[in-house]
Amino acid sequence: MSFFPDAAPAVGPLAGLRVLDLATVIAAPMASTLLAEFGAQVLKLEMPGAGDGLRNFPPFKDGKSLWWKAVNRNKKFATLDLHKPEGIALLKRMLPQVDVLIENFRPGTLDKWGLDKATLWSLQPRLVILRVTGFGQTGPNRNQPGFARIFEAMGGLTYITGEADGEPMHAGYPLGDAIGGLFGAMSVMTALWPIARNPERKGEEIDLSLTEAMLRICDYMPSEYEQLGLVRERGGNANQYSAPSLVCRSSDGHWFTLAGSTNALWERNCRSIGQPELIQDPRFRDNASRVIHAKALNGIFRDWCATQTADQVSEAFRVHGGTISRIYSSADIARDPHFAARGALVDVPDADFGTIRQVAPVPRFSSGTAPLANSAQALSHDNDEVYGDWLGLDAAERVRLKELGVI
Repeated sequence: MSFFPDAAPAVGPLAGLRVLDLATVIAAPMASTLLAEFGAQVLKLEMPGAGDGLRNFPPFKDGKSLWWKAVNRNKKFATLDLHKPEGIALLKRMLPQVDVLIENFRPGTLDKWGLDKATLWSLQPRLVILRVTGFGQTGPNRNQPGFARIFEAMGGLTYITGEADGEPMHAGYPLGDAIGGLFGAMSVMTALWPIARNPERKGEEIDLSLTEAMLRICDYMPSEYEQLGLVRERGGNANQYSAPSLVCRSSDGHWFTLAGSTNALWERNCRSIGQPELIQDPRFRDNASRVIHAKALNGIFRDWCATQTADQVSEAFRVHGGTISRIYSSADIARDPHFAARGALVDVPDADFGTIRQVAPVPRFSSGTAPLANSAQALSHDNDEVYGDWLGLDAAERVRLKELGVI
């Protein structure tokens, strides 16, 4: 019996890649979802009875988590208790035909269950093992619990976010988890490339610290401190490295954000507000000068915006090629003509609601990808297929394992 059989020809650049997802909540499951969106076959295994904790995260419709349905789309779903010897035995039967294993247990957990990397590689020598944790597999914090707010705080992002005289701010979405998912998918593909080039190459173990992922996106800040002794502080909505940059409000109450650091964009923005004389002002001759005088400069654009309706603001900047945008709510996103023309939102088949509107896979490939097959499914949705059709367990054995709480 072949595990992960191809019921239909796989479509997408990752067609044929087979992934076991043992992870929970957002970051690590998002990594496997990103792979699934481009053709990888992903089987998500959850604890019987309880399932992934994200199933209990709002927003809900009819008791179903909409967040869950987005984060874990395009996968198969089965239950398996790895605390039980029978569960370990079933997982070992799956591993020989799997390319990638993704987990986010505390360091050493799989080893404790008899699934150390030597054992995993004895079953599948080319296996890529992605271990996602808050702080990594080593170091004094290795066993500390991790949450997106912790990663964002320790990674430096929260400290620089917020008003200059106010408290540090988190975004309204757990960016630390989403960024971790992106790093996870990227790291899996990085590990797979040398394995694909060399059939004799052994597998890879990836140690992804979500806190270090946040450090990485903060980029130049450690260099700034080490070389210049400067601590980057909060600056509100004003960009600290280009000007003008601000959030402003139109006369009819709509919010906009303005950007643009190059001289060419600066000139377009000046013409957009009908003040081309600013281009020749010596205070604003280049971006470095404009940053020095940012407070006065931002005030000019903010005052102009306050005298215009939202439509007038958008039209003026469109005509002159300036760089401004309305700050979109979910409702604005839903009715934006550009997103509609691009197909940025798609209706995904859903077992509870028929279809559910979600964001299309990003990016686009010229070779195309298959439509998303499903939003995230109910707990144990594919148990019969996985354990019956794929592993060849008869109905009586499946009932026995279910009664024991193994599946």
